Amino acid sequence: MPQTIVVKIGTSSLTQLATGKLALSTIAALVETLTRLRTAGYRVVLVSSGAVGVGCARLNLSERPRKMSLKQAVAAVGQGRLIRVYDDLFTSLGQPIAQVLLTRRELMDRSCYVNAYNTFQALFELGVIAIVNENDTVAVEELKFGDNDTLSALVASLIEADWLFILTDVDRLYSADPRLVPDAKPIALVNSTDFAQLQVEAGSSGSQWGTGGMATKLSAARIATSAGVRMVITRGRQPENIEKILHGEPIGTQFEAQPRTENARKRWIAYGLIPMGKLYLDRGAVEAICKGSKSLLAAGITRVEGDFVASEAVQLCDAGGKEIARGIVNYNSAEVELIKGHHSEKIPAILGYAGAETVVHRDNLVLLD
Repeated sequence: MPQTIVVKIGTSSLTQLATGKLALSTIAALVETLTRLRTAGYRVVLVSSGAVGVGCARLNLSERPRKMSLKQAVAAVGQGRLIRVYDDLFTSLGQPIAQVLLTRRELMDRSCYVNAYNTFQALFELGVIAIVNENDTVAVEELKFGDNDTLSALVASLIEADWLFILTDVDRLYSADPRLVPDAKPIALVNSTDFAQLQVEAGSSGSQWGTGGMATKLSAARIATSAGVRMVITRGRQPENIEKILHGEPIGTQFEAQPRTENARKRWIAYGLIPMGKLYLDRGAVEAICKGSKSLLAAGITRVEGDFVASEAVQLCDAGGKEIARGIVNYNSAEVELIKGHHSEKIPAILGYAGAETVVHRDNLVLLD
């Protein structure tokens, strides 16, 4: 089975920071690298930032717009220019590409999620490199990915990738921003047990044109590694490092993948859906879920937060507020508020109708590390 890799390149690597114009030499090197990988048999997806930055340069704007509608309009201007540059460069090497624009809404809908997976598989069979970006023109604020680091991790989970490469403006993860702290310590490898103890001063966006920072990359690493994807942070101006890393060279910061669950539906629940509320559980319910993979019963719920309807996702938390699992609820928030703490046989009398015995069935429940 050929390996699947997702490469995300940030605005700071794609553009000249002073002007926001495209850094064509970097893009050309990236295109050459990805084409070589595709020729070598890898299945390749590129998640590319830069549409807003390119749109700003095209419209002679001196800074990134803050108003949502203006940002969406600028992205629409930049996206066409960006994909044309990619298409011209890839075409010169004989490599076909496809543009895939996603919103969070597509990944939240199960049928759309499956359709997206099938489309990517068909593109792989055709030998096409997919270039992915958020569909900024139609995305609404509450359903945006927030940044392309998150988008790339969710795409890597969706297509069951082996690798996720985050190309950015630093060569690896450091204990603090090396531009501000000269003695910041480089971090070469992070495994699942290191995450809890990882002490990193993760700042905000590194440039005026980008939306991400190291914090978003660590968040992406949690999503990707939990989905069984090995992630690497490395310098975007040197895309040829991707090939060196695949051949075993210790470049950048690597995040070890956790064992992947083979249940695609549960990966969708864990990473495709946006939780609309929280359910706080007593100790017995936490132990039953964590140790026995049991369904969540109303009796184990102590508190309800949020306004959600049946079939939406919620976070399942212990008494201290730590999220231990995520699942799809069988009742809305008002109904859960009424039945919480009660045994299942009392639900019909409380609600006036016979509903599900479980608040979250184990088939719709995913444990989180």
